[in-house]
Amino acid sequence: MTKHFIGDTAALLGRSLRHVGRSPDTIITTTIMPIAFMLLFVYVFGGAIDTGPEKYVNYLLPGILLITVASGISYTAYRLFMDMKGGIVERFQSMPIARSSVLWAHVLTSLVANLTSLVVVMVVALAMGFRSGAGVLAWLAVAGIMTLFTLALTWLAVIPGLTATSVDGASVFSYPLIFLPFISSAFVPTESMPGPVRAFAENQPVTSIVDSIRGLLAQQQVGGDVWIALAWCAGLLVVAYGIAMAVYHRKVG
Repeated sequence: MTKHFIGDTAALLGRSLRHVGRSPDTIITTTIMPIAFMLLFVYVFGGAIDTGPEKYVNYLLPGILLITVASGISYTAYRLFMDMKGGIVERFQSMPIARSSVLWAHVLTSLVANLTSLVVVMVVALAMGFRSGAGVLAWLAVAGIMTLFTLALTWLAVIPGLTATSVDGASVFSYPLIFLPFISSAFVPTESMPGPVRAFAENQPVTSIVDSIRGLLAQQQVGGDVWIALAWCAGLLVVAYGIAMAVYHRKVG
């Protein structure tokens, strides 16, 4: 059964990746907005923001990485919606394939596409002066956090992809996720925010994730932030996966 599932998922993953390969504008569109934010904040607002001795591009980059993923997952919802609307999913269900492999193919396609976008953003950041002396283990930890974060948001994107009644409805859900980093420590220290805003910023998931990545790249002690970040990502992943699978089985069952 497991071998059957893996083989079916791999075949459907290849199909989805070919679609992405024929539409490189997906990667381009996903990276344009985060890169534009990075250019704007570093070269226009960066001089007015006090982040201590740390270069602002180094301070800013973790938040930009999260925005890149939040921007990219809207395409997962869109592609799944189009497959549902076009009857392709129903056609797959009439074939002798593992039922959940359809969703996993979309999720893994999202993971590959978003990790590619993150690499592009990192290259631009390096050209803008980003530098890190972090070791291999720290970089692996950052990669692990970003992978878990991407999987969590992707499974969240599956839900509107299955339930939306229009293309706009399938992708518009990502807008609040894109702007959530603006009310966090991603762009400015939370100490500069007024009371209620600061309380929200310090207790929402983006801040702990951003602070963990920033600390790892800066070779600093991340303390409990990394465990809070992992708990947020894992919790969101479990909840989103459970809801997505329940909705999917109801739709195709």
